[in-house]
Amino acid sequence: MRLAVLADIHGNADALAAVLADVAGQGADATVILGDHFSGPLDAEGTWAQLKGLDAWCLRGNHDRYLLETPRAVMGPSDAAAYDALPAQALDWLASLPTVLRLDGVFACHGTPASDETYLCERITPDGGVAQRDGATIGRLLAGIDAGLILCAHSHLPRALRLPDGRQVLNPGSVGCPAYVDDTPVPHRVESGFPEASYALAETSAAGWDITFRRVAYDRRRLIARAGAAERGEWASALRTGWITEMPAA
Repeated sequence: MRLAVLADIHGNADALAAVLADVAGQGADATVILGDHFSGPLDAEGTWAQLKGLDAWCLRGNHDRYLLETPRAVMGPSDAAAYDALPAQALDWLASLPTVLRLDGVFACHGTPASDETYLCERITPDGGVAQRDGATIGRLLAGIDAGLILCAHSHLPRALRLPDGRQVLNPGSVGCPAYVDDTPVPHRVESGFPEASYALAETSAAGWDITFRRVAYDRRRLIARAGAAERGEWASALRTGWITEMPAA
């Protein structure tokens, strides 16, 4: 089996188009998308135009849940921008998605099996640093999951880890949002350090699963301009460089 694994599109229709074109040449048997499809100031409607006819296994991420459960008046700016751009059909589609997926030998979630807001492979230090979790803690977060390959997302950081018990964990990185700021559990930045769209290929082999990361270049100018017009300097910076150099207003 050869899987194309995508996550965290965040309304970046141009990155998604480039990734799907790349996937088409990779001989994948199936495509899995791990949630957070639309949220952001970019092009949620254009993202929906591609996803609505796509043959893929999709699940619901935390920002997808916010679009369904949070009143529009109190949504964050990224969720509100997506909500205002999406037709009712897209929200109905989000409501139909599962929070986890179980395929043949594969388990997929957005964050952890129990929480779409918890990083599986990373922890946030008290001073706002981002560090890799130890294998024992990751194993505890995956208690009861006996799949040989566990797919996760949420942190936007590409990682491939083999746990001490032999299970493999894969985060494909983010298709459309290579860096962001967050305030939970403490203020922190997550920065991939590269602006290209990221996804991964996972293929069964005699040794388990072979993982290949793909970085796909695309023309980022249109959506950098959209982020700037929305006064979202941190988004423009992330798309331009993969780093946050422009912070949102307080």
